[in-house]
Amino acid sequence: MPMPAAYTAPVHLLTKELPVKKSTLQIRPVVGALLVGFAGIAALSSAWACTRLVYLGANGQVVTARSMDWKSDIVSNLWVLPRGMERSGKAGPNSLRWTSRYGSVVTSGYDVSTTDGVNEAGLNANLLWLVESQYPAFGAGSKPGLTIAAWAQYVLDNFATVKEAVAALEKEPFTIVSDNVPGENRLTTLHLSMSDASGDSAIVEYINGRQVIHHGREYQVMTNSPTFDQQLALNAYWKQVGGTTMLPGTNRAADRFARASFYVNAIPKSPDPNKALASVFSVIRNASVPYGLNTPEEPNISSTRWRTVFDHQRKLYFFESALTPNTFWVDLKALDFSKQTGKVLKLDLGPDQDHTFSGDATRNFQESAPFEFLGL
Repeated sequence: MPMPAAYTAPVHLLTKELPVKKSTLQIRPVVGALLVGFAGIAALSSAWACTRLVYLGANGQVVTARSMDWKSDIVSNLWVLPRGMERSGKAGPNSLRWTSRYGSVVTSGYDVSTTDGVNEAGLNANLLWLVESQYPAFGAGSKPGLTIAAWAQYVLDNFATVKEAVAALEKEPFTIVSDNVPGENRLTTLHLSMSDASGDSAIVEYINGRQVIHHGREYQVMTNSPTFDQQLALNAYWKQVGGTTMLPGTNRAADRFARASFYVNAIPKSPDPNKALASVFSVIRNASVPYGLNTPEEPNISSTRWRTVFDHQRKLYFFESALTPNTFWVDLKALDFSKQTGKVLKLDLGPDQDHTFSGDATRNFQESAPFEFLGL
């Protein structure tokens, strides 16, 4: 695939002056090929980006963080969803149907999808952009359809652990059905990450119409293009270089992947959960894109609009907007998720998530009708 005229490969990837270990030279041809292929899609994906990482700390502490990078207001609010909610895959007559087994706290996208969230069992799910995604065709003879808007919610509703979710997804009980991004003439193309209180992780992608799952504690980081297997190959190069020697500094997905991978494992494994949390926040901020960034060569670069951080052990779900001065959290232990008495609650974050909350915002939620997932 030829490189676009506007793309110039970073000098440190093309010269021989970079001080690296001898073994690094063995993987340079592979990295070079990946860079050429990645360059062709970089311009397409740079406007819609995100980063997700998992910190494996002392005393079994697990913290998952993600950034939401988008070129415009993604209309996000926080929702509390109890157990016992009847769901539809929103794909017409042949829709997947289920009842939520676990309550959850989620961040919506356009108030028609779950883009990020956690459930009461400690499972975290995140949807990030992946332009290479190709989903199976959906027709009369297909398995029941599941709108991509409810993909993460299906996981949060049904499973307590990554292992349990992977075992179910490997059976492919549904067909993912995608639609255009609200207000745009562009198909929604996403991949899914999951993490749990044990530190287990999984990445789920659809490549050439087939589901691909990467499952294991080692899969701590996910960004965007290229596909996850190619991201791992690129990251292997940077591991050989060494993070204290040089790290890539652009906002491109492969560079954010390398920085997040190095820093999430280089920060101290403090037994103090608050200090560990501070370290994780610093890493996800490092992988974020300055708000309003705009350059002549890339006028539609997405800004980091918000970040979430989930402490799996303490079950605290933190939210940080780029437009407010405070970070706040939701305490899942203080919520009523029961089918009998639990209610759907909403925390209105305002346009561009500019409403300011501070500290524990669990009591700021208001009862609300649930949002409707976008479907066919």
